Amino acid sequence: MVSQYQPNFDAYERERIVFEMIKENPNLHHNALIKKIVPEFMAKTTFEKTRDSLLEKEIILVKKQGNMKFYSPENNYDEKIQHKIEQKTNNSFHDLKLQIKRLDTDYPHKDIDEKIKLANVILQNLIFTDNGFTFLDSIKNPKKTLYRDEHLMIQQLIHQVFEIIKKDTDFEIIFPSIGNNMRLFTP
Repeated sequence: MVSQYQPNFDAYERERIVFEMIKENPNLHHNALIKKIVPEFMAKTTFEKTRDSLLEKEIILVKKQGNMKFYSPENNYDEKIQHKIEQKTNNSFHDLKLQIKRLDTDYPHKDIDEKIKLANVILQNLIFTDNGFTFLDSIKNPKKTLYRDEHLMIQQLIHQVFEIIKKDTDFEIIFPSIGNNMRLFTP
């Protein structure tokens, strides 16, 4: 069974090829770079989509000299990506705290399918957010848990979601579906 969170390795391979070509050939302008990559590694439209993806992710920069474009690797990419992951993880964490605060009053008024979907989404997002903090702990200092308070709070939020589910009138119908879905996120 393939998870829906499985990365697209073809896209990563294409990004790696384009990035390596740019890194190894910093003096090649756009059209010369295309001639080097197309058709041996990918089609022209695939190259352009891959280049756009690298630009969007801020892995490469584009510099214009006259009417020519030159590409180069972004400086301090590792620091920038770490900062983006930290920012996204913190935003997710605070959004989830607000969602769960509202969940206690909103949950009983939803139909069974909405309850199942909402609980699954919130629990999945809590797990992904905790994984984000674990990832940040690992890259910042693998010998120390820097986000101990956040990990503990996520644990408490997961408990709080399950308490809301347990006291719901539709608990016996909802819980098996949610429990089954959570098996996808545990070994």
